[in-house]
Amino acid sequence: MENSYQKLENSKLLDLTGKTAIVTGGAMGIGRGIVERLAEAGANVVIADFDLESANKTVEELTAKRYSLYAVKADVSSEEDVQNMVKSTVEKFGSVDILVNNAGIYPSVPLSKMAKEDFEKVIAVNLRGVFLCVEEVSDQMITQGKSGKIINITSIDALHPSMIGLSAYDASKHGVWGFTKNVALELAEHKIWVNAVAPGGIATPGVAKMNQPKEGQAPAPQVNQEEMIKAFMAKIPMHRFGESDEIGKVVLFLASDMSSFMTGSQIVVDGGALLS
Repeated sequence: MENSYQKLENSKLLDLTGKTAIVTGGAMGIGRGIVERLAEAGANVVIADFDLESANKTVEELTAKRYSLYAVKADVSSEEDVQNMVKSTVEKFGSVDILVNNAGIYPSVPLSKMAKEDFEKVIAVNLRGVFLCVEEVSDQMITQGKSGKIINITSIDALHPSMIGLSAYDASKHGVWGFTKNVALELAEHKIWVNAVAPGGIATPGVAKMNQPKEGQAPAPQVNQEEMIKAFMAKIPMHRFGESDEIGKVVLFLASDMSSFMTGSQIVVDGGALLS
């Protein structure tokens, strides 16, 4: 492989003008933080989300800032939806240059209460979904004949369990980290760099709802999330949860030329939680 390194001026290192990014699960929470940073850097951003209403609302709110955005309904565990996501992106913007696999679910269920369907659903979304998106997008990137960036959102749970009740989630995130490293090897010859970001505790609407029962249901005999979250907070040396934007900034780093000599890496963004 020839050396294609080009030294850019500081002012251009984070410039994504002319590039198109897909962010799965981009309607809210960490996904929205990522969408905002990539769009501000000049990228066209496709928000691919199971909740199309929320995705369209985010597009509407951010378009006021003159960002270039587009919403697509996508269940990442569906091969048909993923294929349509990529097809729609190419039809709208002409290419796919950046993929951020952010969509994920994290129901908290102890092993003793977990049904097979619970486990399989988490794996289908969090791991199979990443596989389907990487497979489809990397094919498109190779066809384009240009370089590309793929960023998978894992978790500190890919390295160490954070709390009881997340065994399926932890299995999926360990899988994504292993998958990231292997496809980074395979796709390097095509100048497609594959990296991961491992968030710790991030303040998002999803985390806030973890211990809330569904409408019309009594609280499930699962895990006391309030106590678990308090215990987790006590382990964070920075004494706070992170913000979605703090993941967005790291994703921007990996999507930009700032990370030109990185592939197969995972950046931990956890306020120091793993130190304890």
